[in-house]
Amino acid sequence: MSRLGGDQVAERGPLAGRRLYLCTPDRPDLGEFVGACIAGGVDVVQLREKELEARPLLRRAALVRDVCSKLGVPFILNDRPDLALECGADGVHVGQDDAPPSLARRILGPSAIVGLSTHAPEELDRSELEPVDYVSAGPVVETPTKPGRPGTGVGYAALAAARASALHRPVFVTGGVTPSTVAELAAAGVRHFVVVRWLTQAGDPQSAARALRRAVDRALDTAGEAVEPQR
Repeated sequence: MSRLGGDQVAERGPLAGRRLYLCTPDRPDLGEFVGACIAGGVDVVQLREKELEARPLLRRAALVRDVCSKLGVPFILNDRPDLALECGADGVHVGQDDAPPSLARRILGPSAIVGLSTHAPEELDRSELEPVDYVSAGPVVETPTKPGRPGTGVGYAALAAARASALHRPVFVTGGVTPSTVAELAAAGVRHFVVVRWLTQAGDPQSAARALRRAVDRALDTAGEAVEPQR
């Protein structure tokens, strides 16, 4: 687990110390891809697949669950707390228009990880009353994975990170996370990063994940936060 430096508040909960969160759709090489990303430094994985029906999605989720379990990384399923329960995921991530976090918590129980997307200060306000372990904030920049949703800018990411720190609850920032962008985000107070295209479009996912993780660790070190050495 990471050690916070200076006057920062110690993290709590099932994701304490985890920094790099992969969000991936299904793909033909899903198990190999997830394993390579974890080997490169990813320490949380979400399967976000909008096209598959329930039964095929369960089969793909079980594949990712097995890879993550073997490698000691939490596995989170997007949108569907019922399917997260069925496949034995570690948790679920829901959006503003999905099943409410309170329902996800009732379905999955007190030890599951429940995450919630936020895109604006009023959503962040409401999230403080929800039984969630973390929130996501963004996308910082407009991204094709969230078509039609404008970028929130770094300012909202900084606000969300500050609020989440006060609640001892991590905020994972989304949108355009690459080795060249994490320093600005870390300087704004961000400590947890969601990556999509930098890895899903990489020819060598393990090397791409390693480069991103090293950039994250350097950025956090510069910001005054000690991190575990890269694996």
